[in-house]
Amino acid sequence: MTTGDKRRFELSRDGTRIRAVHGHSIAVELDLPNVAPPEVLFHGTVPTALASILESGIDPRRRRMVHLSEAETLAREVGARRGDPVVLRVAAAQMHAEGHPFYRSSSGVWLTRAVPPEYLTQGTRG
Repeated sequence: MTTGDKRRFELSRDGTRIRAVHGHSIAVELDLPNVAPPEVLFHGTVPTALASILESGIDPRRRRMVHLSEAETLAREVGARRGDPVVLRVAAAQMHAEGHPFYRSSSGVWLTRAVPPEYLTQGTRG
């Protein structure tokens, strides 16, 4: 399914089934290869979550994976859904080199199981 701006679902190759692209809260097998991410990826959040994230890292919470983007502007939009956004920079290439798997969905969203705090730096606000 390519309609809508999020592209959360896709059809199977034979066109007979539909599945979630990101594997939000339902246990689905994404069947995505582990791929090397760009040097830096971005994550949008809100100021009230910032101290906890910088101390403990980013976990998927109710989702199956942490969602990251290549574009800082997109991360800002995601964070703005819940208030004044804060953008975090993720040292994704370093994480991957140190054994953390990354996956890229067909919609371009980068996925990983968690982001430990040592790979995070605060980017921009607002």
